Amino acid sequence: MSDSGSSAANSITQVSGRGVAVRGDDIDTDRVIPARFLRCVTFDGLGEHAFEDDRRAANGAHAFDQPAAQGAEILIVNSNFGCGSSREHAPQSLMRWGIKGIVGESFAEIFFGNCVAIGIPCLVLRPTDIDALQSRVESEPDSIVALDLLSRRVTVGDDSYLAEIADGACNSFVDGTWDGTGQLLQNPAEIDAVRRKLPYVVGFASNSR
Repeated sequence: MSDSGSSAANSITQVSGRGVAVRGDDIDTDRVIPARFLRCVTFDGLGEHAFEDDRRAANGAHAFDQPAAQGAEILIVNSNFGCGSSREHAPQSLMRWGIKGIVGESFAEIFFGNCVAIGIPCLVLRPTDIDALQSRVESEPDSIVALDLLSRRVTVGDDSYLAEIADGACNSFVDGTWDGTGQLLQNPAEIDAVRRKLPYVVGFASNSR
């Protein structure tokens, strides 16, 4: 679940839910969503293919295939997660699987930016804290992991970890400006006014009379 703590309609100040740990450094976007799925017209249905090749190779032992992980909303990863290509399909597939927030040791820059663009906060913890958090959700899958952007902390039970997130990204979540499309659609009159001034629109209107 996510809670909005400000008046901005799209503000994200806290995300919480059960966690799922995917261990391993340098997990690239091709592993998150294999390239063959990039031919899709929309992102619909990508969730079921998240980590598909890794899951096949693990023959049912992958974290995303564990019964206890179904419905988890917080992904916990290691270092340089989301490296490789810049495909936005990677965070899109995770979001459609059910992920609403990610905690890791570090993230590839473009992957991080693509997550911000769709409202998925990515918080950074120290390696020792990540290991403790991964072990916790693996041994206690019903534990609730809470990401608080205002205090920049990750909490599970009685354990609380100080997290890092770039100021610009954090502020965009808190004030709701991460959602560029949402902001645009809040001003339909201004959109229409600009549309009516576009030369190709004006020309089309004139020729259609």
